[in-house]
Amino acid sequence: MTLPDDIERDGAIDTKSLTLDTDNKTNSHNPHHTATPTLLKSVTIRDVNQDNALQLDRMRRASRSRRDSASRIVGEFRTLSIDVTDTQRQATVTAINRKGAAKDIAELEWHKYSVDDVLQRLSVNEKVGLEDEQVKRKFSQYGSNEINPPKPNLFLKWLEYVLGGFGSLLLIASILCFIAWKPLGEPNPAAANLALAFVLLIVIIVQTAFNAWQDFSTGRVMASISGLLPSAVLVLRNSIQTQLPAKDLVPGDIIYVSLGNKLPADIRFIDVSSDLKMDRSVLTGESEPIQATVDMTDENLLETKNIGMQGTLCVSGSGIGVVIQTGNLTVFGRIAKLSSTGAPSLTTLQKEILRFVLIIVVCALTIATIVIILWATWLNKKHKGFITVPTLIIDVVSVCVAFIPEGLPASVTISLAVIAKKLVNNKVLCKSLMTVETLGSVNVLCSDKTGTLTENKMTVTNIACLDDEMGLTQARDRIVSGKDKNGVVAQMAAVMGVCNAAQFDDSTMDQPLLLRKVNGDATDSAILRAAELLRPVKESMSEWTEVLKINFNSKTKYMLKLCRRSSARAPLFPAPCDTFNDFGPDDLMLMCKGAPDVLLKRCSHVNDPSGGPPLPLTEATILRLTSVQEKWASQGQRVLLLAKRIISRSSIPKEYSFEAPEFSDFVNTDLNQQLTVVGLVGLVDPPRADIPDTVRTMRGAGIRFFMVTGDFALTAVSIARQCGIITSDILHYPKDLPRDLPVEQVKHYDREAMDLGVDIKPGLVLTGMDLMEMSDSQWEQACQYTEIVFSRTTPEQKLRIVKEFQKRGNVVGMTGDGVNDAPSLKAADVGIAMGGGSDVAMEAADLLLLESFSSIVVAVKYGRLVFDNLKKTCLYLLPAGSFSELMPILLNVLLGLPQILSSLQMIIICVVTDVLPAISMCFEKPEAGLLNRPPRDTKKDKLVNWKFLLHAYGFLGLLESLAAMSMSFWWLDKQGFKFSDLVLAYGGLPPQYDPEAYAEAVNKAQSIYFFTLVGMQFGNLLATRTRRLSILQFNPFKWSDENTRNYWIIPSMIASIVFLFFFSYVPFFQHTFLTRGVPVEHIFIPFTFAIGLLLLDETRKYFVRRYPKGFLARIAW
Repeated sequence: MTLPDDIERDGAIDTKSLTLDTDNKTNSHNPHHTATPTLLKSVTIRDVNQDNALQLDRMRRASRSRRDSASRIVGEFRTLSIDVTDTQRQATVTAINRKGAAKDIAELEWHKYSVDDVLQRLSVNEKVGLEDEQVKRKFSQYGSNEINPPKPNLFLKWLEYVLGGFGSLLLIASILCFIAWKPLGEPNPAAANLALAFVLLIVIIVQTAFNAWQDFSTGRVMASISGLLPSAVLVLRNSIQTQLPAKDLVPGDIIYVSLGNKLPADIRFIDVSSDLKMDRSVLTGESEPIQATVDMTDENLLETKNIGMQGTLCVSGSGIGVVIQTGNLTVFGRIAKLSSTGAPSLTTLQKEILRFVLIIVVCALTIATIVIILWATWLNKKHKGFITVPTLIIDVVSVCVAFIPEGLPASVTISLAVIAKKLVNNKVLCKSLMTVETLGSVNVLCSDKTGTLTENKMTVTNIACLDDEMGLTQARDRIVSGKDKNGVVAQMAAVMGVCNAAQFDDSTMDQPLLLRKVNGDATDSAILRAAELLRPVKESMSEWTEVLKINFNSKTKYMLKLCRRSSARAPLFPAPCDTFNDFGPDDLMLMCKGAPDVLLKRCSHVNDPSGGPPLPLTEATILRLTSVQEKWASQGQRVLLLAKRIISRSSIPKEYSFEAPEFSDFVNTDLNQQLTVVGLVGLVDPPRADIPDTVRTMRGAGIRFFMVTGDFALTAVSIARQCGIITSDILHYPKDLPRDLPVEQVKHYDREAMDLGVDIKPGLVLTGMDLMEMSDSQWEQACQYTEIVFSRTTPEQKLRIVKEFQKRGNVVGMTGDGVNDAPSLKAADVGIAMGGGSDVAMEAADLLLLESFSSIVVAVKYGRLVFDNLKKTCLYLLPAGSFSELMPILLNVLLGLPQILSSLQMIIICVVTDVLPAISMCFEKPEAGLLNRPPRDTKKDKLVNWKFLLHAYGFLGLLESLAAMSMSFWWLDKQGFKFSDLVLAYGGLPPQYDPEAYAEAVNKAQSIYFFTLVGMQFGNLLATRTRRLSILQFNPFKWSDENTRNYWIIPSMIASIVFLFFFSYVPFFQHTFLTRGVPVEHIFIPFTFAIGLLLLDETRKYFVRRYPKGFLARIAW
């Protein structure tokens, strides 16, 4: 019986296509025989389906928790494989049959086959990789390695478009207008009420179209951002290792997995280091990393450890795998089919906007309730007929619709989209648009050193045997000239070349050393180049065969390799052996490189630079070593120690197999001792050129900038001084922090005192060990410093630093690029990763800086601009949209005056004439001095506060209402309708007044009020666009100055005027809504009022700038 084609395709057996030969039992011992195992397979699949249903459900729950932006759990990493959205979304299970999906995964059997069988099925050689023709064929068959997001529910999507923003409110208002027309308006229904209902429906249609457009445009922006996210993978093709985009992978590709990588597809491991561990929390929610293996450990594909699933993260070790599934066929892709996006959770900015809207809604409902109560208890009894039930409904609708700023949702969306585009242009990628505003509130920024503050371009500058220091050229000359006593330099070159996780790219080996491409991290790459300069790395590697490798990680802080002689033809004493070593043919060589403070404790001897036998490590020799280390570290060099030990085969118990997982533990605990120091290596990683200016700008913006690194204190302080993070000549240490000082007596950080030079604190240097021993009082004291270097920190200690500052009310930003930075990046209020960093760090971060670290300044500036512009938008919308529209209704109800602004005109102001100028505010440039202000206090500096409302209502709204009211009643007075006769009239006119003439005069007076409000809003627009600066200092019409101009202000004002004349002069509106044109003087008078309003606000701003501590400055919004 033959296997079906399905096996060739995905490793799964189609049980329906198999026939069971119950009589054939002869080959039951063969695990790949297809007769007898078929029966077992059918049983297994049924059982595994149940297991997988539970496992899938657990994965979906983990996925839900992972995508819930409200939680920030350590060890949990964001994934952009399914979608990149403007908010973190919560997954919900769809109606897809779970058992069917579980069976779909359960039938995959790649984990059950041997490595040779997997490679054969995929037609690939592990030493060659796929060839170009194979890649083309497989790519045409499987397509791009990308997961298609679930298709959205179009009905729910369009329902959201219709009811989104204030659409639901407008729909209710329209229905009430229909009811006011009929049946409540009978027997004489007012056509104006029907027309008003249709106008509101038209507004809903326009808003729906806008919501659909903004969703499409925002999705396009975020799709472009996801396309810019770095996603390269190291692949073996045509016998050459090469970096490829993850989307170009096909089944059969041989890929290399190393620390910090995110798996780009489902792979079957074919070779793993003893310490290779994968973090599957992105899928399963399990926080503990899983030890990877080559052999199957579980019948369930979701549980076995020889499969690496797309989206999981390598947190230690390295390995090689063959791609078995890509795109939608991956486990992650199949799970994606079971999920769809639900309602987004609220971000900080959304909460601020919601708070603002709720304040306005409560005010509107309160006023509407008061009007209804007054009408029911007083007006309808004492002045019956003055306000009928239909009129009351229209008044209530007018109050509610007019009070709420309908232009706000559009302004928020456009503002965020504009900012996102600006950030992309500056090579800053934000996974969530709302994240940017949080960055504008950051007041503490903790930054990793290597690869973030530094260029991550390491170079070996010095090596030393004991205290015999030499440059690389000098060291090479010793080898070439034969003056390398006892081969001490050759020994260092061998350890540097063999105990190394980096490799030269074979395609560039014909180029000069400095131009060759190296696959590996910056430290290993630099050491590999140095080793090649001293002695060809291939020569060193050819002499040894790897038995065990333990990669460097941030906890152990060293890399280890255990090797044996490659063959009998290899030298009897291959470097780093020397003539004093007793090295038998079966003995092993342990080579190690890592942090001196860690490895030195494991050493007992050190190579003698004079060529003698290794010297015992005494206090004197340790002092000679550490003096070199401290000297280099004080110069900003990173120092690593090289060590070796010969392991006799007899010292390894026979029960230990080299491949056994417990063997690595035995090596670490028993064999990695009694080492001989081979030498020291000094590396330089210069700070980025833009870092000092960036640190200075951040501090000027009121952000405290700290360094958090795993490097030595001396190295860290040296680099910190070069970066401008440490400027004080005086440094404090834990001994300067009183352990038992009462917390309430700790003097808190005061930026104003710092700016005035009253309270200048020295710098503070703390190590990871210090952090573990500090009391709460010491933490409280440490958190008040302005210059801090945290050195020798572990991932857990970095996380604690973030938590301690957050606990004291700080908004913390964290930058980093390594795996060890991921927990703190996730826990910070804003995690910021470098684009060239590890996949793990980029997964955990909220923002990515693709090029220059200085672009963080741009991100902070635009983060503050988002909040500033939204505040300005709200301030612009309130005076006319709320206060000035409310006054005519209140005066009508309380004083019996005619309603001097019609309901239609109120709604037109809110949803038409005010909207475009409000949107133009979204395109405002940052004001000068934006980065000289302290960060926003998220607990105190709200979008709306009493200062804001005082300015909106007590200054702008009051002036606009008085001006518009005076113009309207002045017009009525000129027509013979005295104000004294109208006040407290409640519809009862003196007998000398002609009712028809009076009604016509009121219609025209309403249009005058309408024209005056719209005209004065132009003055409000020009005044509100700056908070402190004069319009002359920040001129929006100066086209030559790109830092102040705003192309959208004039078009928005012109559009408002066009709508103003359209609704006032078109005969349909005049007939239906009784709008009227206005006398020519009332077209131009509002603009003089607008100029007056602008001049008043300019005067206010002048005194705010002139007297920053004065009364006007204290109440300024």
